[in-house]
Amino acid sequence: MKTVTQIAAEIVAREGGYVDDPDDPGGATKHGVTLGTLKRLGRDITGDGRIDEMDVRALDPAQASEIFIQHYFEAPRIDRLPAAIQPSVFDMYVNAGGNAVVILQRLLGDMGQRVVVDGVIGPQTIAAAEIADATAPGYFADAYGIARRNYYYRVADARPSSRKYANTRAGQKGGWIRRAEEFISPRFHLTEAEHRKRVSAWA
Repeated sequence: MKTVTQIAAEIVAREGGYVDDPDDPGGATKHGVTLGTLKRLGRDITGDGRIDEMDVRALDPAQASEIFIQHYFEAPRIDRLPAAIQPSVFDMYVNAGGNAVVILQRLLGDMGQRVVVDGVIGPQTIAAAEIADATAPGYFADAYGIARRNYYYRVADARPSSRKYANTRAGQKGGWIRRAEEFISPRFHLTEAEHRKRVSAWA
């Protein structure tokens, strides 16, 4: 099983280098860390007494990994969840913040567990996740990954400017969908034909 350090390094690699996409609410971002995150954490990377775009540009992969492990894995208590779903929830938390936990809690509700959907991993969510993992061993991570994929599609349904993240210009799976499916067993991946059918209304 991969260590959290290995998982964080993979997230950093997946996020890529510096971008400032006007369609991305996160704004200036490097290795998945936004300018807003650096300001919130008080991280003056350049040491010039202010936190701005230059700090984002100066961020290195090791610094990004450290931020993710401390603030996106340990602080929200993802480390308390069953090991099988930790990588996907961690990756999603970096990508979508507390929505990663909301997706989990709604899934647990669909699986018959009584969980308050509040985006916070507390004793109730941890216990419910352990029961769900024991009830569906080998499938819980797939179920979460599928719920995550569905979330991306719904976001793109509601926000046309984000559709480019879910669907390429050629009509193939976009980065969001491929990212979700990295944590889903191949047998549950959508075919390209299934994907095109799902996004057909976006044309």
